[in-house]
Amino acid sequence: MSQFPYQSQPAYIEGRTAESSIRERAFIRSVYGWMSGGLLLTTLAALWVVSSVNMQQLVLANPVVRIGLMVAEIGIVLFLSFRLTRMSPAAAASAFLVYSLLNGLTLSVIFFVYQSADIYKAFGTAAGMFAVMSVYGTVTKKDLTSWGSFFMMGLFGIIICSVVNMFMHSTALAWVISLVGVFVFLGLTAYDTQKLKVMATATGPMQENFAVMGALALYLDFINLFLFMLRIFGGNRRS
Repeated sequence: MSQFPYQSQPAYIEGRTAESSIRERAFIRSVYGWMSGGLLLTTLAALWVVSSVNMQQLVLANPVVRIGLMVAEIGIVLFLSFRLTRMSPAAAASAFLVYSLLNGLTLSVIFFVYQSADIYKAFGTAAGMFAVMSVYGTVTKKDLTSWGSFFMMGLFGIIICSVVNMFMHSTALAWVISLVGVFVFLGLTAYDTQKLKVMATATGPMQENFAVMGALALYLDFINLFLFMLRIFGGNRRS
């Protein structure tokens, strides 16, 4: 989720020209613009399911559709990751928006599992923590390259523990997984944010592709951070 097919460079560049600083700020604005658009589309898609009985029957009551949505989402992420340098900006943007739409359909289930108050609290807390780590990743002079490998290892550990807990059904382990998940995605948020400075050095149409991919990375960081916070806050599930 956080690996990109571009040449590695120092995470920050000393002595940048005024022109490069302007280009970097414009690139970062583009990334967050795409990310915000993706989150908005995800929210609208989720609310579409919540407000439509027909969509609920199609998306939530049909296991084949649910599995198909998840497979399609994974396929889009892999497609963007491996074909980014050979895609047109329009194709990259379209893939990201389709992913955001499908993810909204999938995530609509949380409105039927968790109390609305817990969803709002988790979203607000995740947004605040995400903002803090994004600012840190932007302004810090520390090279966060080593964070990437460390937190990706943590992510793989979360996945393995989650699979194990599917059979154990341990509440204590689920709680630990959620806490570690928050820690991991906070770190990845700072790491992925700092990488935007490197991605901003790309020129031509490729810069637009990198903006979309940067938005996808931060989108995934935020969504996962929100979901782990929701598991922590969501003790009062709907009966």
